[in-house]
Order: sequence, then structure tokens, then C-alpha cells
Amino acid sequence: MFVIHSYTTAILFCFITMLCWGSWANTTKLSSAKWRFELFYWDYAFGILILSLIMAFTLGSNGVTGMSFLENIEQADNSNLISAFIGGIVFNLANILLVSAISLAGMSVAFPVGIGIALILGVLVNYSANPQGNVTLLFGGVALIAIAILLNARAYKQVSKDTGSFSVKGLVLAIVAGVLMGFFYKYVAVSMATDFEIGEVGKLTPYTALVLFATGIVVSNFVFNRLLMRYPFAGTPLRFQDYWSGSKRDHLVGILGGVIWHLGMSFNIIASGKAGSAISYGLGQGATIVAAIWGIFIWKEFANATKATYRNLYLMLLLYVIGIVLIILAKN
Repeated sequence: MFVIHSYTTAILFCFITMLCWGSWANTTKLSSAKWRFELFYWDYAFGILILSLIMAFTLGSNGVTGMSFLENIEQADNSNLISAFIGGIVFNLANILLVSAISLAGMSVAFPVGIGIALILGVLVNYSANPQGNVTLLFGGVALIAIAILLNARAYKQVSKDTGSFSVKGLVLAIVAGVLMGFFYKYVAVSMATDFEIGEVGKLTPYTALVLFATGIVVSNFVFNRLLMRYPFAGTPLRFQDYWSGSKRDHLVGILGGVIWHLGMSFNIIASGKAGSAISYGLGQGATIVAAIWGIFIWKEFANATKATYRNLYLMLLLYVIGIVLIILAKN
């Protein structure tokens, strides 16, 4: 299977994760106006599973390092298979709530609040399970990102006061999604061998873990997303038959969203072998910067904001960048 051998390459992979995780939500804006995100989300989940299987039978099965996907899944302990599967369930619930928050509060709000909270909790949880890196630099970076989240919330509150569009429900959903999102990665990380090149009896390769993770997402979607369709946070209830009313473009856009997100997840998991799960996850969740840039500069979600509000937004982005740099340096 394919593995990386240097910390520099691991950091590059984490930056690709950042771009993918910060950009996939744009695909929700590319569907037709009538295509609700609950319907979009089915194809998003299928896109994740499709890419995980493609990578398992290509990068995860070729080369001289480690076991192939099928060999690995045959010898894996059930506890590790279940752990990766649970990671998919936890992520799916968190992500459905996050997408709901985006639809109510906008990308430049839901992402910094939800993913920022997920970053802080995720670094804490993953560091406690596998402590790697300089604790001062690592948590110093996390502290700066926490301040950036508060600045973003303040900017949103101000612009919402000016436009009368404040969404309490959107903010609450983003917060709950962030708390759940902070825990999913640990379930995937603990299912894998600590050294991808050597492997470990009963443990999963990154590619096997990702297939079980994606399966957890798709299976749980028949519970979580069906409930959301019946009891939506906004709009009228939907039937499963409504899914078949979408155009080819609507379905392909959803699959594309899942592929983009899972490409980032795959690169992040592969990078964790060299960077450590806490650093790898923390850098990947720097996607908030990318999402905020999309929301602020491309989708113009703060078009009517005052200069003071924009100063808060720019300071938020600066603190995020500094925080991410500290997390990178923490490995050394």
C-alpha cells in the first residue's frame, strides 16, 4: 500500500485536506434551487463510500509496504472494525448538523464556529490518546484559534444585528455539530496501527479504516437523514421519493461534494502516520480559514458589514493562520 515517509510530505497532505474540507460545502450551492440539502446529502454520502473503495483497491492494495486491503480486513479484530465504523456514525451526525447550520447561518459562520470547536476538542482528544508534539506550541495554536472563533461569532452577531438575519438555531446547530465533530477522528485513529509501514496484528491500515468509516456514514444516513427529511430544521418535510426527482447534475454535484471531502479525509489519515493524529487533525481543521474566505470574499455573506466587522474578520483569519503555524511547529 502507499504510505508517506517524511513529515514535510505529511504537512503537504494536511494542507490538501484543509483545501478539500474547506471547499466541499461549496457544492451545496451548485445544485438547483429546488434541491434541498437533505437530498443533496444522500449523494454526498455515496460519494464518500465510492472514493473509499476506489482508494482501498488501488493505493491500499498495491506496492510492497504493508498488507493489501482484502488481506488486512481478513485479519482485523472486530473491535477495530467496529471502532472505525462508529467513527463514521459520529461524523455523519455531526456533519448533517453542520450542513444544516450552513443553510441557516451561512458558510462563513457555521464553519468557523462548528469546525473551530471541533478542532479544539479534536486536538485535546487525539493528543490524550496519542501524545506527539510540543504541548506548548500545540495548545498555544489551539488557544489562538479559540480566540479567532470568538471574533468570528462577534462579527456575525454585529452583521446580523444590522440586517436582522440573526439565526440562533444556526449557531446552536454549529456548536452541537462542533462538539460531535471533535470526537469522530479518535475512533478511526485508534483502529489503525501506529506504524503504517510495519503494521500490527489485528489493526487496520488507513485504507481499510476509511472503508469502514465510509460504510458507517452511509448506513447511519438511513437513520439520521431520514429523520431530518421528516422533521427538517427549515422547510417542509420531504419523502424519500423526492430523491428521485433530482436531475443528473444535482446527483453528480452531491457525489462530487463527497469525493472532495473524502479526498481530504484520506490524505489526513495517511498523513497521521508521520505527523501524529492530533497535529494531523488540527491542521486539517484549518479548513475553517478556507471556508471563511469562500464565505467572505466569494459568496459575499458579509457584504453589508461595517469596517469594524471586517477588522474582526481579518483579525480572525490572522489568528487562525498563526495558530496553524504553531501546530505545524509543534511536531519538532
